[in-house]
Amino acid sequence: MIERSAERDAAILATLPHVPRLGWTAAALEAGLRGIGEEPAAHRWLFPTGPLGAASAWSDLADRRMEEAAAREDLSTLRIPARIRRVVEIRLEQASPHRDALRRALALMALPWNAGTLARTLARTADSVWAAAGDTSADFSWYTRRASLAGLYAATLTYWLREPEDTPATLDFLDRRMAGLARATGRGPRKAS
Repeated sequence: MIERSAERDAAILATLPHVPRLGWTAAALEAGLRGIGEEPAAHRWLFPTGPLGAASAWSDLADRRMEEAAAREDLSTLRIPARIRRVVEIRLEQASPHRDALRRALALMALPWNAGTLARTLARTADSVWAAAGDTSADFSWYTRRASLAGLYAATLTYWLREPEDTPATLDFLDRRMAGLARATGRGPRKAS
């Protein structure tokens, strides 16, 4: 479980504007903390695992904000695939002002020695998307749904980061991946032979 606090959230939000120039570094964290009138060295106890921990904490904050935004919408009238699509759309909309910070976070997490953090972060986001979509499963499908969505989300996020602010094209990409997964698992329409 990731540590959460209002102080950590404030530090992350203050750091975000500095990340495109400085990356997920101690310098960016110090600049963010200085900007909100906090002791720059506070990042050492707020994020004991350093910038990687801060980037992971940002992903957790984004997950929570995505769930809160989804809860304000009435998604219960939609079928599960449409709910997932909408929740992913919310996540992309919220990330849009921070594309460079997201790119840098993913680049940091993609380093071989950070693979565990990347896997945990992706799993946490997939779990948050399913929770926001109203999934209440408690059987083996809980694991398979999250594993499938983690792959779909990672591919969709990669596509979105390549596109110049084209969320509709990204959602079309997600739709195609979801349809392909449904066909592969026997849960969707199959093309006639």
